[in-house]
Amino acid sequence: MKLQFWTSLVILSLSAGAAMQVGAAEITSPAKQAHVTDFLSGKVLFTKNADEPMKPASMAKIMTVFVAFQRIVDGALRMDDEFVVSTKAWKKGGSRTFLEVGSKVKVSDILHGIIVQSGNDAAIVMAEGISGTENAFADEMNFWAKKIGMKNTNFRNSTGWPDPDLTTTAKDLNILTTELIRRFPADKYPELYPIFAKREFTYNKIRQPNRNPLMYGNARADGLKTGHTQESGYGLVGSAVRDDQRVIMVLNGMTSIKQRSAESNRLMDLMFREFQTYRFFDKGQVVDQANVWLGMEPTVDLVLNEPLHLFLSYQERRGTKLSVQWLDPIPAPIKKDDQLGTLTLLVNGETQELSLHAAQDVQVLGIFDRVSAAIKYLVFGAPVISSTAR
Repeated sequence: MKLQFWTSLVILSLSAGAAMQVGAAEITSPAKQAHVTDFLSGKVLFTKNADEPMKPASMAKIMTVFVAFQRIVDGALRMDDEFVVSTKAWKKGGSRTFLEVGSKVKVSDILHGIIVQSGNDAAIVMAEGISGTENAFADEMNFWAKKIGMKNTNFRNSTGWPDPDLTTTAKDLNILTTELIRRFPADKYPELYPIFAKREFTYNKIRQPNRNPLMYGNARADGLKTGHTQESGYGLVGSAVRDDQRVIMVLNGMTSIKQRSAESNRLMDLMFREFQTYRFFDKGQVVDQANVWLGMEPTVDLVLNEPLHLFLSYQERRGTKLSVQWLDPIPAPIKKDDQLGTLTLLVNGETQELSLHAAQDVQVLGIFDRVSAAIKYLVFGAPVISSTAR
């Protein structure tokens, strides 16, 4: 038997609709800081001054909510627990839930006040209820910031109220948001993260709308928070889902509410148009076939033991190349899951190799059949296998 190194090119054809495009989108933004990622892969889709120090304003309340969610999941806090509204919380200016001083408020209502209404009073009540004082709560915020990998953040209060030592980055806020959604998934904790998707909340007979413009311009958005101070400008942390693809967006330093609304919706829509998940092969899907030497079957299917799904831009997809290699023919016996070859993936000039495995057992022929097959192989050679276009 003569083994030959067989290379098969897996042809990757774009759909007719995609082929009509002439090039990749040019992504820019008037935001001073931005960091946009794919939730599942963590792939950076767009970034601008993402490590530059900035003020989070009310986007800091995402960490206040994170701490509260963690306490609830740990069993140390319940949604029907009640906290007393302090004079400090009641007097706080800025956006408010209009909590009454001395009143007892359920944790569920406080969370709605923080998330939907961006209430500074609600945030302080939550902080004091959990940690005793807002300063102590800020320490817990920083504990979690460090624990989840926010390397350039220092919280000073529960609200994002201006403070010379309060600082974060667009990348850190993206890390926080990604961890919050991953740690408290809506299907497991339906009473927690879905609050971010509520368009309004009424407390003390005062109805207030959600300030997140993505909730109104993009029907697939489900969070999270806006922020604004004179120093920080207008910012937004947003999340939206389309076709099982979630995009996490952090923008800051915009000049007006109008610009924040228009830019966040424009950029989110652009992300979904330019990037998508390409399902090249599912787990167990036949990638190619190899000839079998002296086997009871003439060929064996080659498969991947894990799906090959890549989140790519249009331009990246256009330049992606796949090839498969194995020593042909492969001697029998072959056991299912035996590693038989390699799939080589080329994306953005980087190469990755994935193992190809046998999809089924192939038993060896009996002695007389082996002799006959060997003679046929010597006379006629191995059958030609053509690769299927993908």
